[in-house]
Amino acid sequence: MMELVLTVTAVVLSLAAAGAIVRIARGPSLLDRVLAADVLLAILGAALCIDMAVNRHLNNLMLLVAVSVIGFIGSVTVARFVADRREQLNES
Repeated sequence: MMELVLTVTAVVLSLAAAGAIVRIARGPSLLDRVLAADVLLAILGAALCIDMAVNRHLNNLMLLVAVSVIGFIGSVTVARFVADRREQLNES
């Protein structure tokens, strides 16, 4: 039963990652690309969690924390950049 669950989650995460990569490549705006990259990092984090649950270890825990922090800081940085840019356009 566990193998079936693992296969289903692998397929779902693979499809989600493929969709995020397509959005990164085609995204019409910077925000679409950043959001897709953040989703891709979340998918990577989910895959790490599944690996840790299936193999019953915590070897990837620090990597999971690092991926989460990088995703959060990257999203906040781009959001602030876009907000500052929109304020400058409104002032002009």
